[in-house]
Amino acid sequence: MVKDFLNIMWRFLPPYRKYLVLSIVCNILSAVMNIFSFAALIPILQILFKVDENRVTSPMAWGDGSLKDWASGNLNYYVCQMIDSWGAVTALFAIGLFLVFTTLIKTSLYFGASAFIVPIRTGIVRDIRNLIYFKITALPLSFFTDERKGDIIARITGDVNEVETSIMSSLDMLFKNPILIVSYVVTLFFISWELTLFTLAVVPAMGWFMGVVSRKLKAQSLNVQALWSDTMSQVEETLGGLRIVKAFCAEKKMNERFDRINNLHRDTLKRMVIRMQLAHPMSEFLGTVLIMIVLWFGGILVLNKSTISGPTFIYYLVILYSVINPLKEFSKASYNIPRGLASMDRVNKILNAENPIREKDNPKHIDEFRHTIEFRNVSFAYNYNAEDPSQTRWILRNINLTIEKGKTVALVGQSGGGKSTMVDLIPRYYDVQEGEVLIDGINVKDLGIYDLRQLIGNVNQEAILFNDSFRNNIAFGVDNATQEQIDEAARIANAYNFIMESEHGFDTNIGDRGGRLSGGQRQRVSIARAILKNPPILILDEATSALDTESERLVQEALERLMKTRTTVAIAHRLSTIHSADEICVIHEGRIVERGTHEQLIALDGYYKRLNDMQTI
Repeated sequence: MVKDFLNIMWRFLPPYRKYLVLSIVCNILSAVMNIFSFAALIPILQILFKVDENRVTSPMAWGDGSLKDWASGNLNYYVCQMIDSWGAVTALFAIGLFLVFTTLIKTSLYFGASAFIVPIRTGIVRDIRNLIYFKITALPLSFFTDERKGDIIARITGDVNEVETSIMSSLDMLFKNPILIVSYVVTLFFISWELTLFTLAVVPAMGWFMGVVSRKLKAQSLNVQALWSDTMSQVEETLGGLRIVKAFCAEKKMNERFDRINNLHRDTLKRMVIRMQLAHPMSEFLGTVLIMIVLWFGGILVLNKSTISGPTFIYYLVILYSVINPLKEFSKASYNIPRGLASMDRVNKILNAENPIREKDNPKHIDEFRHTIEFRNVSFAYNYNAEDPSQTRWILRNINLTIEKGKTVALVGQSGGGKSTMVDLIPRYYDVQEGEVLIDGINVKDLGIYDLRQLIGNVNQEAILFNDSFRNNIAFGVDNATQEQIDEAARIANAYNFIMESEHGFDTNIGDRGGRLSGGQRQRVSIARAILKNPPILILDEATSALDTESERLVQEALERLMKTRTTVAIAHRLSTIHSADEICVIHEGRIVERGTHEQLIALDGYYKRLNDMQTI
């Protein structure tokens, strides 16, 4: 556990070193002031109980006896002088004022030490959230095919919150308590080394007993966070499919499913929290046992008048009790930190995820598309078996295709044949295992990823929009777009009229995923976004397949305007939308089995002819 915690600190703490140094300095000064403030108890007790034995009649010079004798002797002398000069009552009041003053300084330093920890605590949590989000945007699409969105949301919310409440909330304690414990233990040795050695012999047994109880907390915390991820995934799936849930009258089924996972999470959490609640009563009980043992052994020393006086022993007990509080805080940490470490393990699954889509150290940069896109002997599989390629299930196999600038190439075929996968290889959402994809004769793996994707515009079957205004959705990805440019893009996409008829025009919020719009309206906003980007290469992935006839006509008109002067790769199920394509490729089971114009493919009387006949009927 200690190693994992130190790894987290080493990883995230460096930007906040100055706050850490200031906090440590304040803690050291606070500990020193605490020791000196409690030292006022000795003369107070001597005055109250009129202890005059071993009265020192003159100040001791440095070197007269041990450091302990020099300090206690001079303290005794000056207190006696105050009593003789001012009287016992006035001397008692003056010592009380000294105690109040030193306590004020001590508490101010204590506050400063805690305040300097706050920027560290909040900053590290912010940094972790940023790292997760930045990593999510950097990871390839393949990572998210194996992960649930609800689980990822749980990690960036619940797990990071757990890191904050369990680890970051313990930072103040972890940077303060070691200083306090060392300072107090040194003071205890200074007061009575015999009594301190006896005390330290008892403490390890109590620490071991505390460790037995907290040992399983990390595993329990992992289970709790995993079940929380399942709960969040259930919520995310329900929100995404609420229309289907209601259409199939499945509310009761979904409620029972959620109640089952929610109860399992609650039961696991209950067991973990009950174990955690043992921390305070157990530390309180063990602290009382320790005080009782020390009181018994120290009482023997006082009664035998061997090495320690009554007032000094009370001061010893006060300092010892001051040590117990930091030890209790450590016992809380032994319960809290394993929970945070368990959550950090889940966060690290994202942060340490390998990104196979890597950019070369010195990539080639291009700012325009000049000649061709080429698939050269391309084979691709999502789960490639490098050790035994024969066991690989290939999605695409031996694809050879050249798309010349300004041409439109359509991909048709059965669902699951590999069409969408094929176009995803152009912007390098995935990397091929065999062969290569080239832009103007350059392998896309050799190009800068930003440069490559700036050349490409996408219009997908499902228009992916954001919970924002029309203006910001259309201008998404285009910095400093003018209103005139946005207006023109909307007009070309047949979207201007319905946008202006909305409540606030281009400032109207379209709702989550464009939920306030119809399917055809969402698609036309998506096309306007692609028009504004003005890419030389356009990828259309079944852009009209989910639309009604009227919406399809409007969208098709917008697409035809968009496709002019651009190189287009279009995936289509409705063959009527790609009759005018320069080349149509029929994809069947990952291979190109036919290619040609619409008329040529009809004449072949093969796969394409059968698809066309079925749609005609």
